[in-house]
Amino acid sequence: MDAVDRVAILDAGSQYGKVIDRKVRELCVETEMLPLDTSPEELRRRGFKGVLISGGPGSVYAEDAPRVHADLFHCGLPLLGICYGMQLMNMEFGGTVEKGGTREDGQFTIAVEPTAKLFKNLEAEQPVLMSHGDSVGTVASLFTIIARSGAIIAAIQHKELPLVGVQFHPEVDLSVNGVAILRNFLFEVVGCRGNFTMNSRQDSCIAEVQSIIGDSKVLVLVSGGVDSAVCAALLRKALQPEQVVAVHIDNGFMRKNESSAVMESLKRLDLQLTINDASERFYTSTLEAVSARPGESCSDMLKETVQPERKRKIIGDTFVRVAEEVLSSLNLSIDDVFLAQGTLRPDLIESASALASGKADAIKTHHNDTALVRQLRSKGRVVEPLRDFHKDEVRALGKELGLPEDIVERHPFPGPGLAIRVLCAHEPYMSPEFNQTSSLLAAIVNYSHLTSKSESISEEQRGLVGHITATTSAEERTRLASITGQEALSSLLLPVRTVGVQGDCRTYSFVAALSSDQAPSWPSLMWLAKLIPRICHSVNRICHVFGGRTSQPITSITPTFLTVPCLNLLREADHLAQATLLQAGLTRSISQMPVVLIPVHFDRTEGQQSTQRSIVIRTFITNDFMTGIPATPGQQLPVDTLSNMVSAISSLDGVSRVLFDLTSKPPGTTEWE
Repeated sequence: MDAVDRVAILDAGSQYGKVIDRKVRELCVETEMLPLDTSPEELRRRGFKGVLISGGPGSVYAEDAPRVHADLFHCGLPLLGICYGMQLMNMEFGGTVEKGGTREDGQFTIAVEPTAKLFKNLEAEQPVLMSHGDSVGTVASLFTIIARSGAIIAAIQHKELPLVGVQFHPEVDLSVNGVAILRNFLFEVVGCRGNFTMNSRQDSCIAEVQSIIGDSKVLVLVSGGVDSAVCAALLRKALQPEQVVAVHIDNGFMRKNESSAVMESLKRLDLQLTINDASERFYTSTLEAVSARPGESCSDMLKETVQPERKRKIIGDTFVRVAEEVLSSLNLSIDDVFLAQGTLRPDLIESASALASGKADAIKTHHNDTALVRQLRSKGRVVEPLRDFHKDEVRALGKELGLPEDIVERHPFPGPGLAIRVLCAHEPYMSPEFNQTSSLLAAIVNYSHLTSKSESISEEQRGLVGHITATTSAEERTRLASITGQEALSSLLLPVRTVGVQGDCRTYSFVAALSSDQAPSWPSLMWLAKLIPRICHSVNRICHVFGGRTSQPITSITPTFLTVPCLNLLREADHLAQATLLQAGLTRSISQMPVVLIPVHFDRTEGQQSTQRSIVIRTFITNDFMTGIPATPGQQLPVDTLSNMVSAISSLDGVSRVLFDLTSKPPGTTEWE
């Protein structure tokens, strides 16, 4: 029997490294992730036919920039460099890389050369995910350009050697024909035959659980979400009933009536379930010393905490401590019982866990990957059978295990619950870039006026127009002038910060809010949402504000913490939004819909205190949950359905305005914290 074809993925720290791994395996080519500096001798000794270099958060100019082995690009192995990998390749052969002038974060259409092997049988224009700051400047003399994104070089290939580089991410769903591009590399450039087939993942998961747990007991924390439900079902199939201790911990941050719904759904798994109401314990919990950074205080309670990372760490650690107490009440010890979690591959990647990548940047700490959990993991006391799975794969496994469709198809709900959907703050976020970014944002929405009256605008406005010109293509400026000439848009920069992922790095940036007295032109707003982060590097999220034009600058916020009134307001808003989505039959076509409370009071008169808060509807459509797009009203989301949501939420006491998140991932993450 012929040996199977194998390719190596050299890890430069991309958030999508394991997605590359998965997509290649789905094409029946075996893969292994290895350190970036693995030598060509080692690659050949282990029988790899080709190499892929992942993207990464670093800059090729940084002193500590990850480097490949000196001989890698000259060893004759076919190689695909993705993002950072392409930049390294270009520099190795004498080309240049330009730092940061034009960012691209999101889905963009590139023009490709269809005669290139990489783009065989593809159209000349391809929608792809771009997420970068640095980009190739001068192309090395031995390379030719095979794709462009406006003025940015999107792909190159060596004129003689089997070396190809792309500035985009072919492995993610937002690159519509990314799988075809990977297939072309593997079969047309490397010469793979596709003779690798994966064993049943269910069987391998069950074997792993049985091997680790043996005759011991295992504690599984079930939230009611699909991940923990599938994990529990897998344990139930792999072990004897008396070995599985299933606990649902109500942390006080559940959706309306969520705990009772969880109990009903999990009865069908034939699991003995213990319910523990620990809401007051969570509100008053503090950070465990093991999770604190050097010098970080551990005294502030969760209900007083505003830092997103700190909130996540406190919640994750408290889950473990409450679980220990539950075990004690059952006369069991944490030292004798394994902890099972429904941890997925994206959780580990975004937390920068060594289980997923040695070099990935931490986007956010997941509650199931805190320092306390990592400590238990290092002792061999944690079992995570789904750690190599993505959300769609977990759903498929759940169906194989016989779980009911209403459990398998549930919208994801984070372990920390509504706690990370309340944007907590005691003061406005006013970094030095606030005023400059506000002015630049205003110039974007007034671009048509500024360019038509160029002889009478101020020097400052002339400089802002120049910045727009430097960061956009001629085609984009023509469309921007058309949109801003037809739409009477107003812009506000909100003094709050949200988490995003740009260029494989975590960013905390501002929110841009657009409003108008006209009915929204959703395609135009969606296009602006892609363009604005490219021009304004301090913005990673763009929203439309319902209720008419709002232009009064907002420089203060309503102090907001994890208090019962704030949680109850968000809980009711979330309930109204989810019920409307369910009634419209859209819970399957919309992958997820977080509803977020932000500490922003619009429309205040002079001298009026900020006392109200606003609600954001964040729709998300994805297959892999690593990248995704918002639903476009009038397309994936009926305008009437959205209007019903907005009307219902606006009627709640304490709600100032309702916003609709227009942002793709990247540059925004699914959640706001």
